[in-house]
Amino acid sequence: MSGHSKWATTKHKKAILDSRRAKTFAKLIKAIEVAARTGGPDPAGNPTLFDALAKARKNSVPSDNIDRAVKRGAGLESGGANWETIMYEGYGPNGVALLIECLSDNRNRAAGEVRLAVTRNGGNMADVGSVSYLFARRGVVIVKKRTSSEGASNSNGQEVTEDRLMGIVIDAGADEINDLGESFEVVSDPSDMSAVRKALEGAGIDYESADTPFLPTVSVPLDGASAAKVFKLIEAIEDCDDVQNVYANFDISDEVMATL
Repeated sequence: MSGHSKWATTKHKKAILDSRRAKTFAKLIKAIEVAARTGGPDPAGNPTLFDALAKARKNSVPSDNIDRAVKRGAGLESGGANWETIMYEGYGPNGVALLIECLSDNRNRAAGEVRLAVTRNGGNMADVGSVSYLFARRGVVIVKKRTSSEGASNSNGQEVTEDRLMGIVIDAGADEINDLGESFEVVSDPSDMSAVRKALEGAGIDYESADTPFLPTVSVPLDGASAAKVFKLIEAIEDCDDVQNVYANFDISDEVMATL
């Protein structure tokens, strides 16, 4: 299981228990502003904005906050910041590669906060290009097998099986489907993700999220002790206000994951 998938699954479960809602809201709002500024305020013609809006709504961001973010990004309302995408690279315990994606209006502040979080938690910063070649941008859609603990199936009233999912998304451009336990991960080229999402919608299958993260092309296996250190490092980096996403190339077996 890729580092991205394992961490995303773990983080989702933790989000129910922790108190990081405000920080999560801020990152989602920032993503909406950037998407609206880059591709315009109409989600029908801006797939990136469409997915950013869907993610914000699924995370219960208030509608007023979402609407204002779209307007600020499109220049229809004052107060929008000049967000800049900045990538940092580094290494964590056991040589795990880190790709850190920031959205910031202050490059110096972002660099200082990221460096402090990395070095204080067992990691090291790396030169540009020394880590990024280990990752590739991919389209990732997460589909729940079931939508509630009461046993209710997905929105069309049928349980989503891997065979059924494959029959829907392969023709839309999906390259692979990974079983994450409670969900399926549908991976495609970023340019095909919109078609995959629409195919799911057309089949009446709800999806949990749709993003274009960096997935590792080479992974580093971790035992329980090393995994705990890597998770602690990633949490510290994600606590930085300017950090949007952290990608890592670790691999953890289900047996080790169950002990954490």
